[in-house]
Amino acid sequence: MSPLISNDLERIFEKLDKNRDGQVSLEELNWLLERIGVELSLHELESLVGKPGLDFNEFLFFYKSISAPDSNDGDDGSDSSDHEAESDLVKAFNVFDVNGDGYISCEELDSVLRRLGVMEENSSRDCRSMIHVYDTNLDGMLDFQEFKHMMLQNTIS
Repeated sequence: MSPLISNDLERIFEKLDKNRDGQVSLEELNWLLERIGVELSLHELESLVGKPGLDFNEFLFFYKSISAPDSNDGDDGSDSSDHEAESDLVKAFNVFDVNGDGYISCEELDSVLRRLGVMEENSSRDCRSMIHVYDTNLDGMLDFQEFKHMMLQNTIS
């Protein structure tokens, strides 16, 4: 799962909270999970969450619990955590690489971010700017190494 910064998570939470009651219902949460390729029934999600809705802090905890590598493997975990982190980055990259060509174009980035509710319509200029910052070979797209650099830079700060 792609690491997100707190501001992104807050915007996603606000977009999901359609009735502005400060809670994301299981239906609203399931809608988001389906958009990123996680298929759960409402019953499965309720078992996982343990309640009918999440406030923002619970939403953050839920995000961290499903995105953090599992470190209960009995050793120090450094090699396996590196491998899991790389695997998570590959999965995140594949979510954005909609056509599977090995590159994230501005159109793909815009499409995924709009589906997640992070970007508004007609945001292609913003996507171009985001890509430009990390596009080291200046081809107008992000390959996996550029994407990895971007994700690691944004999780350090």
